[in-house]
Amino acid sequence: MSATIYIVVDDEAVRDSLDLLLASVGHHTRTYASGAAFLSALEADGAGVAVVDVRMPEMDGLAVQRRLNELGQRLPVVLITGHGDVTMAVAAMKAGAVDFVEKPFTDEAIIDAGDRALARTGGNAGQPDLAAASERLASLTPREYEVLTELVAGHANKVIAHHLSISPRTVEIHRARVMDKMGARSLSQLIRQALAVGIDPPSG
Repeated sequence: MSATIYIVVDDEAVRDSLDLLLASVGHHTRTYASGAAFLSALEADGAGVAVVDVRMPEMDGLAVQRRLNELGQRLPVVLITGHGDVTMAVAAMKAGAVDFVEKPFTDEAIIDAGDRALARTGGNAGQPDLAAASERLASLTPREYEVLTELVAGHANKVIAHHLSISPRTVEIHRARVMDKMGARSLSQLIRQALAVGIDPPSG
């Protein structure tokens, strides 16, 4: 059975737009207006990837990820998230989701995330190189490491600045350096590496 990209988004306009976009680059797609509808229709041996909106009524993206785990489904999940939902996206990644894309997103970001997730259906492709990630992590200064742990917690620059008693501009500089040293092109890639090497967000 060929892999399918399951689009689980409650907003009809966004759902249809994603369907057209992913189908236009050759992917087989199916769309669902809710997590419950998706889970009810999912075949036990269905192969593919789920692109799921974090914020949905009744069953959010994290609940969908949790239910997939309970069902023993090893379906890679890509989350669509607003900035305020990054904490939830990180929690879902710790539960097994493979990626998240922040709104507003570009066509390329969604296509790339879908391709990376589809690569995971064939094995461990796309997973961080732990040795390389650990080496990069060791190159961070103590302050850069603090900024990284705050980012893993889903905190915005202003919140990080308050927590660390530095200016938002200084946070931006540290954040850019962290991204560069960790070789991350996106926040989701940075978070994926951080989780892979065992970094947990600070409490509170």
